Amino acid sequence: MQRTTSQEVLIAREAQLQALLLRGMEGDGAAYREFLAALGTHLRAFLRRRLNQRPGEVEDLLQEVLLAVHNARHTYRAEQPLTAWVQAIARYKLADHFRAFARREALHEPLEDDDGELFAVEDDEPAQASRDLGKLLQQLPDKQRLPIVHVKLEGLSVEETASLTGLSSSAVKVGIHRGLKALANMIRGLRSDEDQ
Repeated sequence: MQRTTSQEVLIAREAQLQALLLRGMEGDGAAYREFLAALGTHLRAFLRRRLNQRPGEVEDLLQEVLLAVHNARHTYRAEQPLTAWVQAIARYKLADHFRAFARREALHEPLEDDDGELFAVEDDEPAQASRDLGKLLQQLPDKQRLPIVHVKLEGLSVEETASLTGLSSSAVKVGIHRGLKALANMIRGLRSDEDQ
Protein backbone atom coordinates (compact mmCIF):
# COMPACT_ATOMS: atom_id res chain seq x y z
CA MET A 1 0.00 0.00 0.00
CA GLN A 2 1.47 3.32 -1.09
CA ARG A 3 1.31 6.28 1.34
CA THR A 4 0.43 9.75 0.09
CA THR A 5 2.93 12.41 1.11
CA SER A 6 1.87 15.84 2.25
CA GLN A 7 3.47 17.28 -0.90
CA GLU A 8 1.28 15.04 -3.06
CA VAL A 9 -1.79 16.14 -1.11
CA LEU A 10 -0.89 19.81 -1.70
CA ILE A 11 -0.34 19.22 -5.41
CA ALA A 12 -3.69 17.41 -5.72
CA ARG A 13 -5.46 20.16 -3.75
CA GLU A 14 -3.97 22.88 -5.95
CA ALA A 15 -4.92 20.97 -9.12
CA GLN A 16 -8.51 20.62 -7.85
CA LEU A 17 -8.76 24.33 -6.99
CA GLN A 18 -7.21 25.34 -10.30
CA ALA A 19 -9.67 23.16 -12.23
CA LEU A 20 -12.59 24.75 -10.36
CA LEU A 21 -11.28 28.27 -11.03
CA LEU A 22 -10.74 27.60 -14.73
CA ARG A 23 -14.22 26.09 -15.08
CA GLY A 24 -15.61 29.11 -13.23
CA MET A 25 -13.79 31.48 -15.57
CA GLU A 26 -15.43 29.63 -18.48
CA GLY A 27 -18.87 30.39 -17.05
CA ASP A 28 -19.55 27.46 -14.66
CA GLY A 29 -21.08 29.36 -11.71
CA ALA A 30 -21.32 26.30 -9.46
CA ALA A 31 -17.64 25.46 -9.97
CA TYR A 32 -16.68 29.06 -9.24
CA ARG A 33 -18.72 29.12 -5.99
CA GLU A 34 -17.09 25.82 -4.99
CA PHE A 35 -13.66 27.33 -5.78
CA LEU A 36 -14.33 30.38 -3.59
CA ALA A 37 -15.66 28.25 -0.72
CA ALA A 38 -12.67 25.88 -0.80
CA LEU A 39 -10.22 28.75 -1.22
CA GLY A 40 -11.86 30.53 1.70
CA THR A 41 -11.20 27.53 3.94
CA HIS A 42 -7.50 27.51 3.03
CA LEU A 43 -7.13 31.29 3.22
CA ARG A 44 -8.83 31.40 6.62
CA ALA A 45 -6.14 29.07 8.01
CA PHE A 46 -3.38 31.07 6.25
CA LEU A 47 -4.68 34.36 7.70
CA ARG A 48 -5.39 32.94 11.16
CA ARG A 49 -1.72 31.90 11.46
CA ARG A 50 -0.62 35.43 10.57
CA LEU A 51 -3.18 37.29 12.68
CA ASN A 52 -2.84 35.19 15.83
CA GLN A 53 -3.08 38.27 18.05
CA ARG A 54 -6.21 39.58 16.31
CA PRO A 55 -8.51 36.64 15.48
CA GLY A 56 -11.57 38.90 15.10
CA GLU A 57 -10.00 40.48 12.02
CA VAL A 58 -9.59 37.20 10.13
CA GLU A 59 -13.09 37.13 8.60
CA ASP A 60 -12.96 40.75 7.46
CA LEU A 61 -9.58 40.26 5.84
CA LEU A 62 -10.70 36.94 4.35
CA GLN A 63 -13.55 38.71 2.57
CA GLU A 64 -11.15 41.38 1.28
CA VAL A 65 -8.78 38.73 -0.10
CA LEU A 66 -11.60 36.75 -1.73
CA LEU A 67 -12.93 39.94 -3.31
CA ALA A 68 -9.42 40.78 -4.58
CA VAL A 69 -9.08 37.26 -6.03
CA HIS A 70 -12.47 37.67 -7.71
CA ASN A 71 -11.56 41.10 -9.12
CA ALA A 72 -8.14 39.91 -10.34
CA ARG A 73 -9.27 36.55 -11.74
CA HIS A 74 -8.79 37.84 -15.29
CA THR A 75 -5.04 38.13 -14.57
CA TYR A 76 -4.68 34.44 -13.72
CA ARG A 77 -2.94 32.33 -16.35
CA ALA A 78 -3.55 28.56 -16.40
CA GLU A 79 0.17 27.82 -16.81
CA GLN A 80 1.11 29.60 -13.55
CA PRO A 81 0.85 27.98 -10.12
CA LEU A 82 -2.43 28.93 -8.45
CA THR A 83 -0.81 28.99 -5.01
CA ALA A 84 1.75 31.64 -5.97
CA TRP A 85 -0.93 33.81 -7.59
CA VAL A 86 -3.31 33.62 -4.60
CA GLN A 87 -0.49 34.08 -2.08
CA ALA A 88 0.68 37.24 -3.85
CA ILE A 89 -2.82 38.68 -3.56
CA ALA A 90 -3.21 37.53 0.06
CA ARG A 91 0.19 38.95 1.06
CA TYR A 92 -0.63 42.24 -0.60
CA LYS A 93 -3.93 42.50 1.32
CA LEU A 94 -2.21 41.38 4.53
CA ALA A 95 0.45 44.09 4.11
CA ASP A 96 -2.32 46.67 3.53
CA HIS A 97 -4.04 45.41 6.67
CA PHE A 98 -0.88 45.67 8.79
CA ARG A 99 -0.17 49.18 7.48
CA ALA A 100 -3.71 50.26 8.34
CA PHE A 101 -3.43 48.59 11.76
CA ALA A 102 -0.13 50.40 12.43
CA ARG A 103 -1.74 53.73 11.47
CA ARG A 104 -4.70 53.07 13.80
CA GLU A 105 -2.34 52.15 16.64
CA ALA A 106 -0.29 55.30 16.08
CA LEU A 107 -3.45 57.41 16.40
CA HIS A 108 -4.09 55.96 19.84
CA GLU A 109 -0.58 56.48 21.22
CA PRO A 110 -0.48 59.27 23.81
CA LEU A 111 1.35 62.45 22.82
CA GLU A 112 4.00 63.25 25.40
CA ASP A 113 5.87 66.51 25.13
CA ASP A 114 8.63 65.80 27.65
CA ASP A 115 11.20 68.15 26.21
CA GLY A 116 8.88 70.85 24.83
CA GLU A 117 10.26 70.53 21.29
CA LEU A 118 7.26 68.95 19.63
CA PHE A 119 6.39 72.08 17.66
CA ALA A 120 9.91 73.56 17.52
CA VAL A 121 10.83 72.15 14.08
CA GLU A 122 8.70 71.42 11.04
CA ASP A 123 9.62 68.60 8.70
CA ASP A 124 7.24 68.30 5.81
CA GLU A 125 9.88 67.24 3.27
CA PRO A 126 9.12 63.48 3.43
CA ALA A 127 5.40 64.11 2.96
CA GLN A 128 6.07 66.52 0.12
CA ALA A 129 8.47 64.06 -1.51
CA SER A 130 5.87 61.31 -1.21
CA ARG A 131 3.21 63.51 -2.87
CA ASP A 132 5.65 64.50 -5.62
CA LEU A 133 6.57 60.87 -6.26
CA GLY A 134 2.90 59.95 -6.42
CA LYS A 135 2.26 62.66 -9.02
CA LEU A 136 5.22 61.53 -11.10
CA LEU A 137 4.19 57.87 -10.90
CA GLN A 138 0.70 58.75 -12.15
CA GLN A 139 2.29 59.98 -15.39
CA LEU A 140 3.76 56.54 -16.14
CA PRO A 141 1.84 53.86 -18.03
CA ASP A 142 0.52 50.97 -15.87
CA LYS A 143 3.15 48.54 -17.19
CA GLN A 144 5.85 50.77 -15.67
CA ARG A 145 4.01 52.30 -12.71
CA LEU A 146 2.61 49.05 -11.23
CA PRO A 147 5.95 47.16 -11.16
CA ILE A 148 7.64 50.15 -9.48
CA VAL A 149 4.86 50.49 -6.90
CA HIS A 150 4.69 46.77 -6.09
CA VAL A 151 8.42 45.90 -6.16
CA LYS A 152 10.19 49.12 -5.17
CA LEU A 153 7.64 50.72 -2.84
CA GLU A 154 5.70 47.78 -1.39
CA GLY A 155 8.54 45.25 -1.35
CA LEU A 156 6.88 42.45 -3.33
CA SER A 157 9.08 40.13 -5.36
CA VAL A 158 9.19 40.27 -9.15
CA GLU A 159 7.32 36.94 -9.29
CA GLU A 160 4.61 38.13 -6.90
CA THR A 161 4.21 41.31 -8.92
CA ALA A 162 3.99 39.32 -12.14
CA SER A 163 1.24 37.16 -10.63
CA LEU A 164 -0.61 40.18 -9.31
CA THR A 165 -0.44 42.26 -12.50
CA GLY A 166 -0.62 39.54 -15.14
CA LEU A 167 2.71 40.67 -16.61
CA SER A 168 5.58 38.24 -17.19
CA SER A 169 8.55 38.41 -14.79
CA SER A 170 10.72 39.86 -17.55
CA ALA A 171 8.04 42.47 -18.35
CA VAL A 172 8.01 43.46 -14.67
CA LYS A 173 11.81 43.91 -14.70
CA VAL A 174 11.70 45.87 -17.96
CA GLY A 175 8.84 47.99 -16.60
CA ILE A 176 10.85 48.85 -13.49
CA HIS A 177 13.95 49.72 -15.52
CA ARG A 178 12.10 51.87 -18.05
CA GLY A 179 9.87 53.43 -15.41
CA LEU A 180 12.80 54.45 -13.19
CA LYS A 181 14.57 55.88 -16.23
CA ALA A 182 11.44 57.85 -17.16
CA LEU A 183 11.09 59.10 -13.56
CA ALA A 184 14.73 60.23 -13.58
CA ASN A 185 14.15 62.11 -16.84
CA MET A 186 11.01 63.74 -15.40
CA ILE A 187 12.91 64.82 -12.27
CA ARG A 188 15.78 66.19 -14.37
CA GLY A 189 13.22 68.10 -16.45
CA LEU A 190 11.61 69.53 -13.32
CA ARG A 191 14.97 70.63 -11.94
CA SER A 192 16.03 72.30 -15.18
CA ASP A 193 12.67 74.13 -15.26
CA GLU A 194 13.19 75.31 -11.66
CA ASP A 195 16.71 76.58 -12.45
CA GLN A 196 15.42 78.88 -15.18
